[in-house]
Amino acid sequence: PMGFYAPAQLVRDAREHGIEVLAPCVLDSDWPCRLIERGSVPPQIHNAVDWRPQPAVRMGLNTLHGLKQETALRLIEVRQARLRAGHQPAFESLSDLAHAVRLQRHELDLLAQADALRALAGHRAQAAWSAAALAPLPGLLAGHHAQEPALILAEPPVAQEVFADHRAHGVFMKAHPVSLVREPLSAFGVQPATVLRSYPDGRLARASGLVTHRQRPGTASGVVFITLEDDTGQINVIVWPQLFERYRKEVLQARLMTVFGVWQADTSTGGQVMHLVARRVLDHTGLLAELHTRSRDFH
Repeated sequence: PMGFYAPAQLVRDAREHGIEVLAPCVLDSDWPCRLIERGSVPPQIHNAVDWRPQPAVRMGLNTLHGLKQETALRLIEVRQARLRAGHQPAFESLSDLAHAVRLQRHELDLLAQADALRALAGHRAQAAWSAAALAPLPGLLAGHHAQEPALILAEPPVAQEVFADHRAHGVFMKAHPVSLVREPLSAFGVQPATVLRSYPDGRLARASGLVTHRQRPGTASGVVFITLEDDTGQINVIVWPQLFERYRKEVLQARLMTVFGVWQADTSTGGQVMHLVARRVLDHTGLLAELHTRSRDFH
């Protein structure tokens, strides 16, 4: 939505600044993302009259990969009409939603995999199972409804939820992928971004993160600038030309990258310019084989 930054980076940054980001929901999401009022007065606020709660961001249906705008707008139109007529909530069940909005099976599947049906049908696995039951029976059984006992499915593990969220709308809602592989990464002595930011200038450092950006501007004489993101923040990496030639494959192809190098911190100008100058680059993409992220590369 902002060119240089992908939605996942904007959501992570918003959360770092105390902004709550809510998953898409058929009972609340509009087509675009929007702000909604949430929160109560913190105890440290004495003059509540002058205080307004921090709004949250409700993700829009436009973030769902594969969902057509006309389908989403039809859902919103029916929901608003029902709310005006006094229905609370607008849809009583998944079956009610499907019939009122005339949703096809693949559209229900998209909403289920995006966790947008949680308010009506539970977690995404339960919602997908319930959506499958709404599909018309084939052949001679068409027009009949199968009567089956309710089946309660276990909530998917966090890793599965993280990958499903990324496939559905490109945002990590439950956890950051790097947090899932902290244990194997610890064998390489890597430190989170928050720890690195406390390092003094010139200290040896190791970091791992998803590659969110690669830049190799023509005015930089072959220097490559990489942005890594872990579950605590971002790490800026500098790869000098000679090192780039040695680790060309890793630098250009890694989605999860580990970098050994020297930490540089310059606070002389009043700001905090910090980066990791690479000395060795490792491709650890295999640790997150199910995650298919793409960096934003600029030349």
